[in-house]
Amino acid sequence: MPAPAAVVFDNDGLTLDTEIVWTRGEVTLFARRGLEFTAEHKLELVGSAGPIAAAKLAAMLGAPPADGMAILAELHALVQQELELGCEPMPGAVALIEALRGAGTPIGLCSNSPRRFVDLALAGGGLAGAFATTLAADDVERGKPDPEPYLAVCAALGVAPERCVALEDSPTGCASARAAGLRVLGVPSVAGVRLDDVAHELHESLHAPALWATLGL
Repeated sequence: MPAPAAVVFDNDGLTLDTEIVWTRGEVTLFARRGLEFTAEHKLELVGSAGPIAAAKLAAMLGAPPADGMAILAELHALVQQELELGCEPMPGAVALIEALRGAGTPIGLCSNSPRRFVDLALAGGGLAGAFATTLAADDVERGKPDPEPYLAVCAALGVAPERCVALEDSPTGCASARAAGLRVLGVPSVAGVRLDDVAHELHESLHAPALWATLGL
């Protein structure tokens, strides 16, 4: 297939190693209630945001559904504290971004996290200004898995979705990109996450030669 006209990166767990940051916040959130945050909880939450994440958290913690958004706000406060300590790019992310930019391929970032987290994480990871456009959950009415975020990023890049490739690490993100019409390359970052039924291709990391080949590098 021809090289894509543009490439769109997910953020958490794909571009930046922030899933570990979210996990630390989630562990603390559960511990405050005398509960253990498990790998099963992580698998259910990865990629979720907004009302969807709030509903899942309330159910996990045995709280009334009406308390979901307050619980999510508490988690966000914990995550922000962690992000202020900085985070690292995922293996291969910097090299891939530099290679795409060197090849003249427009790149964007499409995140399901709030804008304050996206900007804080990119700055902490040394990637502020690396993307031609960035989108956060509060920039759109409907977050992933709805196609709106990816459609908005493609529009900002000035490239039709069917000519773009998305790089994603969660089923929620893959579903969003695929529904928007992008070709989806799945790169799981959380053990146990299955993307084989939602991604067009699977790769073990951003270093993978086959992934670079798909991107025309």
